[in-house]
Amino acid sequence: MYEHNDTTRLPERGAIEISDFVYAATGARLRRLTTPGGEHWFPAVDVCKHLGYAHTGSTLRNLVDPAFQSPTGSVLLRHTSSISAGQNWRRNMNLVNLHGLIQLVNGSTKPESQPFKAWVSEVIVTIQRDGTYSLDPAPIQTTPGTSYVMPAQVADAIVRLEERNLRADEALAAAQEEHLAELRRANDERGKVGEHLARQTEQLGTLTHQVTGVHHVLTRIADALDQIVDRMRPAPPPESEPRQAPLTPQHLLATWRDRNLVVTEDVHAVAAHLAPALVHGPVACRLEDVAARTGLTLDRVHDCVRMLIKRGCVRQSGSAADGVPVYTLP
Repeated sequence: MYEHNDTTRLPERGAIEISDFVYAATGARLRRLTTPGGEHWFPAVDVCKHLGYAHTGSTLRNLVDPAFQSPTGSVLLRHTSSISAGQNWRRNMNLVNLHGLIQLVNGSTKPESQPFKAWVSEVIVTIQRDGTYSLDPAPIQTTPGTSYVMPAQVADAIVRLEERNLRADEALAAAQEEHLAELRRANDERGKVGEHLARQTEQLGTLTHQVTGVHHVLTRIADALDQIVDRMRPAPPPESEPRQAPLTPQHLLATWRDRNLVVTEDVHAVAAHLAPALVHGPVACRLEDVAARTGLTLDRVHDCVRMLIKRGCVRQSGSAADGVPVYTLP
């Protein structure tokens, strides 16, 4: 069987060339190292991958004669050759020549290798029967050297493999396009969701502001109603006897406690703050000052003062010139 060693040109249509020969055998275009003498070597890992072998090392030990395999460094040393940088060849990479490649193909179970194995069988039978096997020269020769007509089995295998690869490339391109379309749709949906959340957040902020305003209005209405109730409450009857002793803050707090006033610690704290001033008469009191001294919030202090007014412990008798409420004992 003849080999055509001219690897510097594209083969004529219908003519056998080493790349087509290897493609028909493995179903893939493999990396190739060609020595100055025209011998071709292929990375064993590439061949095994495309022929369906899982483990390169054990496959070479079981199927390939040691004479047909060699590390890259040994092949280069024998032929004083080198490999250009950037081609991803390692000096310890196992290589197989054409004999080793055919041995690997004969052991493969992939359907793609069957036409090539059938042709190899035909070559062996022809040599056994006729003593020789040769390829017919190609009818068109446009470059120096001789091209040979590709066997029908090899040509058919190459055509089927090329068609399969084209369909696979088209399917891959369609899948990639669909994936990109899905990504674009997902990005659009995320954008819409983000805009919706932004609108909802803005509406929630507006509603919170409105609720806060309503709460303040209701609080002022409640204060006004408390003041009206205080004014409408009848004055206590005059005492028949004068007080026997001056009123003290402790006595005032005890009196309020008898009325079940101190229901929480917060009310007690506010009452204890107001009592010393109230025993001496009306007192103008800023609720902010009470909050600062007791450590309570302004709203809580306001609620505690309202409780004192409701229980008849104190009453608001008006406001000072600066608007500060004035409280006095009933």
